[in-house]
Amino acid sequence: MDPDEFRRAGHAVVDWIADYWSTLHQRPVAPADPPGTVAKALPSVPPTTGGESVEALLADLDAIVLPGLTHWQHPGFFGYFPANTSGPSLLGDLVSSGLGVQGMLWATSPACTELETVMMDWLAQLLDLPQRFRSTGAGGGVIQDSASSATLVATLAALHRASAGRWRVTGVDRRYRAYTSVHGHSSIEKAVRIAGLGADGIRSIDVDPDTQALRPDALRAAIEADLAAGDVPTIVVATIGTTSTTAVDPVPEIGAICAEYGIWLHVDAAYAGAAAVCPELRWSHAGLEYVDSYCFDPHKWLLTGFDCDAFWVADRGELIEALTVLPEFLRNAASESGAVIDYRDWQVPLGRRFRALKLWFVLRWYGAEGLRAHIRSGVALAARFADRVRADDRFELAAAHPFSLVCFRLRADDDTNAELLARVNRTGRVLLTHTRVGGRYVLRLAVGSPQSTETHVDEAWTLLTDAAKDLVTP
Repeated sequence: MDPDEFRRAGHAVVDWIADYWSTLHQRPVAPADPPGTVAKALPSVPPTTGGESVEALLADLDAIVLPGLTHWQHPGFFGYFPANTSGPSLLGDLVSSGLGVQGMLWATSPACTELETVMMDWLAQLLDLPQRFRSTGAGGGVIQDSASSATLVATLAALHRASAGRWRVTGVDRRYRAYTSVHGHSSIEKAVRIAGLGADGIRSIDVDPDTQALRPDALRAAIEADLAAGDVPTIVVATIGTTSTTAVDPVPEIGAICAEYGIWLHVDAAYAGAAAVCPELRWSHAGLEYVDSYCFDPHKWLLTGFDCDAFWVADRGELIEALTVLPEFLRNAASESGAVIDYRDWQVPLGRRFRALKLWFVLRWYGAEGLRAHIRSGVALAARFADRVRADDRFELAAAHPFSLVCFRLRADDDTNAELLARVNRTGRVLLTHTRVGGRYVLRLAVGSPQSTETHVDEAWTLLTDAAKDLVTP
């Protein structure tokens, strides 16, 4: 494909994406076909000769791929958490792919590293993170692929600290322990297992039944019990915006406990971190002055396509010491001078894409005010939906809704609520998901798509109330 062929094909692909976005509201949010439908529509052997036209490829996208997609950008997609993308983000990714640079070292593409460092400082300013996370001091930020990787990296750095560096040589030589709330993300357990602590290495801490947030007294009791048993408390993962209900753990109290015992404190704000671009929502980030590492996902609620997790540490030296491995073939004068950042030492993989480009495009296109408007719109739409729930005696709210997620249920048993969810999702107009709060089956409506409006939230409520008519007595 020469540049002229690429130009023609590229125009066709961009037109196809624009058409997809403009007609997205007309499609079912999720497919109804059985498993294997897409696979059966594809040839069983690869092509022998190439040369198929871009028109043929796009036709198969229309006929085979689109009917088998769950459309995460659909205005009626209210499931899980948002996975936003946007035009500027996509264009930044296109440039990144076109450049094809490898950003593992400063020397392998200086602009890739330096733009990322500045973008992370920009984000830190937008969220008003403590100065200790800025690259101008001892800390700094890096783009990981996801909050799961950020938690793993934080766990490895915490192990390095707790073992005084021994684990790099001896491996896990003691019973190191990690702590998080019962509503902590599953990636925390995965990180603990990958790091070699084993499933027994994680302590699930009880939450307050009213707020669903981690109980500091229960955390302290678990730490003291482990110390008495000769174990090594290593890392606490607090959450700002838990997956089930967007509960906010009390970071100031947790931070004081971690400081008292010398335990690494990581904050997972994967979803709700984006809310801190709005000054009125920064209450959720109180206590970050205690924190050793923090992350959030611009690819969830900040109009930046997957994958883009923003991860900061207060002391980059600890992170680098934990992860650095320097083979001879990567040695270079710039790295040995100590004057540059080599992000390969801040993550598990060696290679890295130029992810900062899409973030740069997004921040320049929307600006702080544009991003705040997007977040505020989601919060307002969630509040609108919650008001509908409160006004209907058949329904109840199951948790607070400080951001853009509403947890609610029929005043009925779990099976009835599960049936309500199934009925609504079968319409194809919306997609909701569920969780359990206090042991009860609860529906979740998560607002986040930039295309979602009051009309779509109101439609979701209408579908729910229609589906509930013969399930409960008004």
